[in-house]
Amino acid sequence: MKTLKASEIRQMFIDFFVEKEHMVEPSAPLVPIDDDSLLWINSGVATLKKYFDGREIPKKPRIVNAQKSIRTNDIENVGFTARHHTFFEMLGNFSIGDYFKREAVAFAWEFLTSDRWMAMDPDRLYVTIHPEDTEAYQLWHDEIGLSESRIIRIEGNFWDIGEGPSGPNTEIFYDRGEAYGQDDPAEEMYPGGENERYLEVWNLVFSEFNHNKDHSYTPLPSKNIDTGMGLERMASISQNVRTNYETDLFMPIMREVEKISGKTYLENATHDIAFKVIADHIRTIAFAISDGALPANEGRGYVLRRLLRRAVRFSQSLDINEPFLYQLVDVVATIMEPYYPNVKEKADFIARVIKSEEERFHETLEEGLSILNQLIEASKASNEMISGADAFKLYDTYGFPIELTEEITQDAQLEIDMESFNAHMEAQRERARKARQNNQSMQVQSEVLKSIRTVSRFVGYQTLQTESVITDIIVDGQRQEKVDAGQTIYFVMDQTPFYAVSGGQIADKGIIQSDEFEIEVSEVIKAPNGQHLHTGQIKFGQVYEDAIVHAYVNETERKAIMKNHSATHLLHAALKQVLGSHVNQAGSLVDSERLRFDFSHIAPMTSEEIQLVEQRVNEEIWKSMDVETKEMAIEEAKSAGAMALFGEKYGDVVRVVDMGPFSKELCGGTHVKNTSEIGLFKITSESGTGAGVRRIEAVTGQHAYLYLERYLEQFNLIKQQVKAKSDDQVFDKIVQLQEDEKALQRTLEQKSKELNNLKMGSIEDKVEVINDLPVLITEVEVDNAKALRTTMDDFKSRLQDTIIILASHVGGKVSLIATVPKSLTGQIKAGDIIKEMAPIVGGKGGGRPDMAQGGGTEPEKITTALQFIKDYIKSL
Repeated sequence: MKTLKASEIRQMFIDFFVEKEHMVEPSAPLVPIDDDSLLWINSGVATLKKYFDGREIPKKPRIVNAQKSIRTNDIENVGFTARHHTFFEMLGNFSIGDYFKREAVAFAWEFLTSDRWMAMDPDRLYVTIHPEDTEAYQLWHDEIGLSESRIIRIEGNFWDIGEGPSGPNTEIFYDRGEAYGQDDPAEEMYPGGENERYLEVWNLVFSEFNHNKDHSYTPLPSKNIDTGMGLERMASISQNVRTNYETDLFMPIMREVEKISGKTYLENATHDIAFKVIADHIRTIAFAISDGALPANEGRGYVLRRLLRRAVRFSQSLDINEPFLYQLVDVVATIMEPYYPNVKEKADFIARVIKSEEERFHETLEEGLSILNQLIEASKASNEMISGADAFKLYDTYGFPIELTEEITQDAQLEIDMESFNAHMEAQRERARKARQNNQSMQVQSEVLKSIRTVSRFVGYQTLQTESVITDIIVDGQRQEKVDAGQTIYFVMDQTPFYAVSGGQIADKGIIQSDEFEIEVSEVIKAPNGQHLHTGQIKFGQVYEDAIVHAYVNETERKAIMKNHSATHLLHAALKQVLGSHVNQAGSLVDSERLRFDFSHIAPMTSEEIQLVEQRVNEEIWKSMDVETKEMAIEEAKSAGAMALFGEKYGDVVRVVDMGPFSKELCGGTHVKNTSEIGLFKITSESGTGAGVRRIEAVTGQHAYLYLERYLEQFNLIKQQVKAKSDDQVFDKIVQLQEDEKALQRTLEQKSKELNNLKMGSIEDKVEVINDLPVLITEVEVDNAKALRTTMDDFKSRLQDTIIILASHVGGKVSLIATVPKSLTGQIKAGDIIKEMAPIVGGKGGGRPDMAQGGGTEPEKITTALQFIKDYIKSL
């Protein structure tokens, strides 16, 4: 067998299948584009679902790819096994209705065993098949020549992820020899068993059934091939190392960690786990950030945060106690640069994000340790074990590994309710399993849509109305020749001015007319073979195939859409100028009323940045730049500086939208002819979408004018209200009103304080001793919750060793506050006091052991609550 670098194996695989007339599908970003069903791209086939379920017909039915992937369903195993990874590369060859089992098996065998390719010893290869797949058995046995003993039947060899294509699969295994274990069925030492000797290198799925909604299986109209070979695993075999981590994909990272830590990989088992965790997780984090994901508290951002924190936690066993992961970005970029230059290009930004997140986590670790110490104190006081829920919260929220929590609690001679902790952990895993099961399903193939092959031209760049012929009509999934009024139909025309929804731009609406009928077009999408498929309601008459019609796009809406789409390009360029080149589009919506643009960025934009972006866009509008659209070869377009939208797939010939030196993008949308047509651009909001992605919403043209007009109306109303004589006086008037209000508030608070002192007399005389604890429990009259806190501060300064509990009736609601001297928090906690009181007045609350607040909606029960808390303290 040849000894090859991982990059050589990857390129060899692609070259082999290109020779077999396969089209190379570029590796898609890890963040799915236009696919909400997946958190991450998790396999080679994940980006090809549209081909497999028939929504789109590929340019070539034979496809090969090397696809970067992320799977996070078993993060806890990473570092403890030889081959578990969160980030990995899947090499795959695919056939969409072209070749099937015979060719797939022959291709696999040739690539693995031919001296020209991998040159594996054929005698070391074994295969598994589904017991009922007689055709696969015949191919391996009769055509490839494998003996009966090297073909293992396994019931689980059936690929099925729910509704959509499914089918039996065959897996190919490589025998690494007796050095990795003696044959022993009892220990699963056989191909297909859990062992280190027989490694699965390739899985070939024969996609031949539709898994229907009723869970029945029917033959696919178009049979497909889907294969996957793990690059890391194949590299470990080719380079003859025990685990994936000793390959050239990981060892440069290990060497860098050795320099940082002063420890050596493969010398200490505990240290080795940390080395593996760090090396795996930094690859995932670096690639995910380069593809537009950012650490956050939910979704894929939460996965990144969890991985980074896990790597930092394990690094502590290497005595690394400061941010360091960011230093590994360059080595990851260098290893992967031959096929993935994107990480190298964004290395500085990736490192900046990682370092910031590491620093934040080191602070969080200290906070988590503080919380754990509080739990230990409470556990000792109550003589009870630490609850599983609390331990899980430390693990899930603060990134504390359960092993660390156990170690610290054992030192304190305490126990954790591990049964409860494991139940919480299993519930989280079950939620993840359900999400995976629900999210990976494809659609059932539609033979009707796939069978439409009539030619249809889009002429909507040049004109908004045409004379056309209706060539195909579909109702309820079936072709129809004639359809009566009132029904919703899907139809194709030989030429159409209607834009199909694509690239964030919505579809055109409009009317299709003839002397005999009228159709109101409400939606347009692309059919599997690329035609524009119109959705419409028949307003009157009978629609029939081959009818000659006049098609009219709603001109007002289209022109508004064009303004918003061109403004989106200008916005994208302005954001890159103002915020940095790391800004990537993460989604967009262009309709007739507004534009929405999502982009990767680590922090909310400042008001100055928003103003600057808005200014840059408007400057380009006012320059009256001509907007040129040209079709050219993809490489020529990129050489000319055209920006490809991140994650989009482009053909050999692309359409370039050029707005002078400011913006040049590849885009198939509709645009204005000159930027001056946009008129005006106004950002209406900037917000976060929750996973390190920011969102800008904006309006142009007439909608921008109306937006500003509404603000002007509000301004004039305020001007009248504050009695300003000129526009310039409005701000000063408002500032004066605010200062006057603050002065009045201070006066009221002082009067309220004096009134309370008069009513209460000497508060020292109102302190009671309950259960050997000095306590002041009373209702006070204040104007607001802030005044209640001020009163508490006054009382605390005079009664420093007293537990103080105050309630007040403010504006029909109840405000509660409690303080406990730190010397007494071991006996009673302010948070517990408020938690007990608040429900009585119809509310809730909580806080720290020394100070807590709450509220309610039933002021008539304040007296009851005050008496209850006295009894509560007596019962302690």
